[in-house]
Amino acid sequence: MEKTKGKCCEMKTNITGSVLLVNTIAVLLLHLVCSTVAAPGQLFETDPCGPEAAALKTNIRKLENKLLITTWMTEHLQMYRYFRPLGFAETDSKPQSGPAPDVNQNNNTLDNKMMKPIPPAGNLIVHDRDCSELYDRLRSPSGFYRIRPKLHQEPFLVYCDMEDGGGWTVFQRRRHGKVDFNRDWVDYRDGFGEFKLWNDEFWLGNEHMNALLSEDKNLVKIDLMDWDGKRSYAFYENFRITDEADKYRLQYGQYSGKAGDALTGGGGMVEQWSSCLSGMQFSTGDQDNDRFLQGSCAKENQAGWWFNRCHAANLNGKFYRRGKYKAEYDNGVVWGTWKGLWYSLRHTTMKVRPLVFLDIAGSGAGDI
Repeated sequence: MEKTKGKCCEMKTNITGSVLLVNTIAVLLLHLVCSTVAAPGQLFETDPCGPEAAALKTNIRKLENKLLITTWMTEHLQMYRYFRPLGFAETDSKPQSGPAPDVNQNNNTLDNKMMKPIPPAGNLIVHDRDCSELYDRLRSPSGFYRIRPKLHQEPFLVYCDMEDGGGWTVFQRRRHGKVDFNRDWVDYRDGFGEFKLWNDEFWLGNEHMNALLSEDKNLVKIDLMDWDGKRSYAFYENFRITDEADKYRLQYGQYSGKAGDALTGGGGMVEQWSSCLSGMQFSTGDQDNDRFLQGSCAKENQAGWWFNRCHAANLNGKFYRRGKYKAEYDNGVVWGTWKGLWYSLRHTTMKVRPLVFLDIAGSGAGDI
């Protein structure tokens, strides 16, 4: 199948080049014919051959562009192992003395030379809607790749967690506190942070998250780690974020896991009334969309997040070191149902993949 693709691309390039050559010859012939019947300097103004020659020149320019684009695409496909090149190195036809070479070993060596891994920064041609499609197609390692959830949108860079079952698209990560998460509405809408190393901190951006999370059939996993290295996790099915017109409202379905259902506020009715985040709009310091009438949850917690009156979970809070902290407000990186509101977590990751990937056991051993 790979050789067939290579042959098709090579044939396409050769055909395009042949058509370009034919059209060029046609223009030259028209010039020779028309120059014998037209006055000098009036070829394209009065002579009937002029329009045909101009049209052929236009077609040649179009074909030149197509040939250039096809050449780029072919080189890209050959470089990033979408098919094997047809050309093989010439070998000496003389018989060799000694034991016969291992055919399988030679094939493996040839494959290693021709089949290059796709670079972590993504590709010129973006095939995948999310990291799960990339994982299914290539079994790529964890790293940064470009995806395109919707055809009418431009591709964007994401971190793909290919451990923990594979196929996770990461949209939030806290690691070391170097990135300030106390940002305004535009920053949270467009995304911010570092997108270079495996342990970089970032918020993917509400617009990109809306593209990823606009359909219900998905699973979000939240990986948590405290300052003693202990880990926990929470699963949420059908995690959804609406568009900017609806202030990126959060909706989610069934919870499972070990860290507790902090997004819903915990077990008590009072906690859920004040802290349940289902149906809440996104808030930042400059856009207050919470239900706290006496103030602004985003300003008190110094973070953009989905707030009610205010929260039992806030993974974008202020990064306090060594876990337990003292402050005017419970504004740390918190998951209240696991460590309480006055313990700021060390590592957090929020990631999504299709619901069909669900591992019921839940290893909790993601790339954190």
